Amino acid sequence: MSEKILIVEDEVALQETLAYNLKKQGYEVEIAGTGPKGLEAARSNHPDLILLDIMLPGMDGFEVCRILRQEMITPVLMLTARDDEIDRVVGLEVGADDYLTKPFSMRELVARVKAMLRRVRLIRQEIEETSTQAPPAIEILKFGNLEIDITRREIRMDQIPLNMKPQEYELLLYFAQHQGKVLSREHIVEFVWGWEYMGDSRTVDVHVRWLREKIELDPSNPVRIVTVRSAGYRFEG
Repeated sequence: MSEKILIVEDEVALQETLAYNLKKQGYEVEIAGTGPKGLEAARSNHPDLILLDIMLPGMDGFEVCRILRQEMITPVLMLTARDDEIDRVVGLEVGADDYLTKPFSMRELVARVKAMLRRVRLIRQEIEETSTQAPPAIEILKFGNLEIDITRREIRMDQIPLNMKPQEYELLLYFAQHQGKVLSREHIVEFVWGWEYMGDSRTVDVHVRWLREKIELDPSNPVRIVTVRSAGYRFEG
């Protein structure tokens, strides 16, 4: 079955260009021209990937992404109209998985789409294999009131499961497996996001901020995920 991509973009010429190139790659494509219609299409058709423009009529891409993140974990590739750092940062903060600045080449867009969908397939494959295998021995990493249940891919604080996106879980697990070691942003991107990831290391900072909000008593003064100036991060447990 072909993977489904939802394009939420109001510029007709770009809609058609994106749809044409993605269909050539064998993807099933749906188009929405406004923020509200994009939300409706995502909810009803459950795409495998969403290409989301920022400047949309009815509701901007930031708000669409924020709402989507409350309801689903479908990867979102945000399309920004200008090379403005604040747009990229806000996009990541509301839950986008990657971003691409206009104008961009179709070759680069298709490469990013393939890389993001490949990660989705690997996660699904892992879930399917786990569900068909005999129950494995329970493996839990414990750090005070924080638990990482590797068997169930679950993070708990005081025995209460936390709502984590897959990439947040992977990042925290990687930190925990390298407790006490200073990890550079570039190193983290390579081993958590994969060498195919084409974004920059700023996404690490955004995901660390999200994790701190969930596992730190005082996120503004973190004691578990510590910033090492000019070097990266260190997980203290």
